Amino acid sequence: MKHLKAVIFDWAGTVVDFGSLAPMGAFVETFAEFGVEISIDEARGPMGMAKRPHITALMALPRIAEAWAARHGHRPTEADIDAVYAVFVPKNTAVAASHATLIPGAADMAKAIRAEGLKIGSTTGYTREIMAEILPEATRQGFAPDSLVCTGDTPDGRPTPFMLYRTFLELGIWPAWHAVKVDDTEVGIAEGLNAGSWTVGVAVSGNVFGLSEVDAKALSPQEFARRRQVASERLGAAGAHYVIDSVADLLPVLFEIDGRLERGERP
Repeated sequence: MKHLKAVIFDWAGTVVDFGSLAPMGAFVETFAEFGVEISIDEARGPMGMAKRPHITALMALPRIAEAWAARHGHRPTEADIDAVYAVFVPKNTAVAASHATLIPGAADMAKAIRAEGLKIGSTTGYTREIMAEILPEATRQGFAPDSLVCTGDTPDGRPTPFMLYRTFLELGIWPAWHAVKVDDTEVGIAEGLNAGSWTVGVAVSGNVFGLSEVDAKALSPQEFARRRQVASERLGAAGAHYVIDSVADLLPVLFEIDGRLERGERP
């Protein structure tokens, strides 16, 4: 490739944890400890954000805010958000390593990208404490980024471009359109767009599709196609320049983007 310099990946649902399952159980269990039931679909809504803002967004949902008020006698406060977050983080950390399996094709894709001379960056809504459980497992399986930027490393997270800006600095990448952001969430796509990069949405392995690899393969062809279309449309509506099923399908898209850059096109 002549023009692309880096690919920057999200983690859960993009390169590890098919279906982005690890945070879901932790969110549901955490709220249950506070006497408030939330659904998996509700928990998935703000995925891609840093986890404290994710909890803030959940507690702002009218149904959850009303359920909280019914249980605790007041609508959620900042102190309540802090309390929920304090319970959530160790739960998420505890399950992180068990959901650190690479998505099929991720290791081969990373090898192919490096063979083309590109650098690999990564941003995540996870804290460094959580990533300390995931990164060694991912490295052992063949995915080791040149840069890792976590929630808390920058003044704000997604959808701001701050984590990508830090990644550009660490990788020595400029301008932003020489990089591609790959993510399975709408706010992750917004992160890439706000930074000025190309964006690729990941539909089937990610948060919107929301199933493990085993469960996804067990669907009828009709239901698989329906869920795939829903996920693809949501990521497309978020502004993704391309949408693929998983990172295993990424390399041809990178060559297409490099060709567009050759022709003088910009994201």
